[in-house]
Amino acid sequence: MESLNQDLIAKRLNISRTTVSRSLANHPAISAETRARVQSMAEELGYRPSPGRTARRAKANQNITVGVLIGVPAENVAMATFPYLLKGIRDAAEVKRVAVDIHYQPPGEFHPESSRQPIFRQIRYGDWRGALLIYPFSEPAVDTIAKKISTVSLLENYDNPLVDTIDTDEVAGIVTLVRQLVAAGHQRIGYLTWNYTVAGHWGLQRFGGYVEALFSLGLEFAPSRVLNIHKNSPRLNAAQLCDEVVRQIREEGVTAWVCAADHQAYQLMQDLQVRGIRVPEDCSVTGFDGLEPPPGLRRVASMQVPHEDIGAAALSRLLNRILHPNSPRRKILVEARLVPGDTIAPPPHA
Repeated sequence: MESLNQDLIAKRLNISRTTVSRSLANHPAISAETRARVQSMAEELGYRPSPGRTARRAKANQNITVGVLIGVPAENVAMATFPYLLKGIRDAAEVKRVAVDIHYQPPGEFHPESSRQPIFRQIRYGDWRGALLIYPFSEPAVDTIAKKISTVSLLENYDNPLVDTIDTDEVAGIVTLVRQLVAAGHQRIGYLTWNYTVAGHWGLQRFGGYVEALFSLGLEFAPSRVLNIHKNSPRLNAAQLCDEVVRQIREEGVTAWVCAADHQAYQLMQDLQVRGIRVPEDCSVTGFDGLEPPPGLRRVASMQVPHEDIGAAALSRLLNRILHPNSPRRKILVEARLVPGDTIAPPPHA
């Protein structure tokens, strides 16, 4: 009789034991489909992970407190993704018996040269063993934090070699969305993002996916159709972005716009509606994140980011970094899922 263990699950599914182990631990590097197959087989066979290792890890983590630094004011929750990240962090912390201390810090008010910053006092006199960073902070601020405690960033890459990152595959996600637009018949497609006080790398990375898609599909790349990306281009606010989008729709025949995030896409849709432009009848729009639409708006075509999985993976990575501070830097990408939405249609007069 075969032993009921992870080797048996691996044999039944014709995959490696490492893949089985990672799937049972909800490791972000494993696809949702593979995790589901492994967990289903484990349930079918009646396999249960040994509680010994889990108990030992929980006991070792009992005296650990980690800080979560969120780069927005506490009241800024409209169309925000951090509540989903926090849920993943809190759920994982409960399992691992880790204390979590949450702080909201507007990035524009974070001055690393000042020793009076509340965050630094918390690091110096509090119990923080590590920090999780949500939303972009300036590179100097991140450098200062990373010199003091172990640090992991969620959904943002930094140059600091000590900061690990748990992110989504942004380039592949944008390529998928552009392909959806092209399949619907669009040839002239623009890209836009917002202008932020502290800009992250994600807008540029998603722009990279837009360029890759255009080139791989043999479409024209027109710099004029890219808004708020080039370092020396005019920085447009949401209303100005919409005015430029309307101009390009009416004067240059641009029929679709890729927005770097869902909250940008929904704002654009509202602004276009006021100006008499219908989505998707007159113009198709895509976003990124997979957020629920505001009342009265159609669900935007988007990529669903598994925020809770990313939050849980970030906490696990931080605990590993605390135990092994000299381990190589890690950048883990979690796959996003296409949400077709209701904002892609054939271009008008196609």
